[in-house]
Amino acid sequence: MADAPALPASRVLPRVNVRAVVMVAYLLFLLLPIYWLVNMSLKTNAEILGSFSLWPRDLTFRNYATILTDPSWYMGYVNSMIYVVMNTAISITVALPAAYAFSRYTFLGDKHLFFWLLTNRMAPPAVFALPFFQLYSSVGLFDTHIAVALAHCLFNVPLAVWILEGFMRGVPREIDETAYIDGYSFPRFFVKIFMPLIASGIGVAAFFCFMFSWVELLLSRTLTSVDAKPIAATMTRTVSASGLDWGVLAAAGVLTIVPGALVIYFVRNYIAKGFALGRV
Repeated sequence: MADAPALPASRVLPRVNVRAVVMVAYLLFLLLPIYWLVNMSLKTNAEILGSFSLWPRDLTFRNYATILTDPSWYMGYVNSMIYVVMNTAISITVALPAAYAFSRYTFLGDKHLFFWLLTNRMAPPAVFALPFFQLYSSVGLFDTHIAVALAHCLFNVPLAVWILEGFMRGVPREIDETAYIDGYSFPRFFVKIFMPLIASGIGVAAFFCFMFSWVELLLSRTLTSVDAKPIAATMTRTVSASGLDWGVLAAAGVLTIVPGALVIYFVRNYIAKGFALGRV
């Protein structure tokens, strides 16, 4: 029996890269809500509530103009940015010496205290909303940026300590001893030598502090009313006589994503270490 003729090269089916197909499908699944949010922000309310469409048929930037020209909207972003930056600065400043102590010294109960710090992240913010509200109302800090910044320290300082301790533990102790022999005081050694060595860890810790403070809603809404009201609280009050303003709400959501995306871009190379608390 004669051998069957071989198929020409043009008729050979290409091999499908299953991993690439799965990855593309996964990325599309993740990006779909963001695309739909952007899509809604460029539509009118009539189009949003009318027919289904994959892209804006009547493209409009009126929703973004409303946010950028109305003080009740854009001041929400300003207020959020103020207390988030304050919280990030306070959290990193407090966490740096604490993490150094945990990474370099041994004292009674250090392991238990180190684990207890992270348990503060396990408690829901609702547990602390009423005590914070009563305390800040009594001392005159209610509806101020520093009130929200200090409240968020309850969760962000322990997280920053855990992340920074992992990075500091990876720095050899011989560097500390060499600096002392060379005549460096501790503050000068810490700022001039040690902090540059863990600069990536500081960036990762600042990223997580920024993100957790930026997306937190319950405490920031409970502790503010007018002067320091964040954008997250403003977004929950978009009801008018005609119903929900879906387009403006979607535009506000898009602008809320922008600061987090920018921070992720600058620390993208170190986020994996941050998720592992600096231990990879």
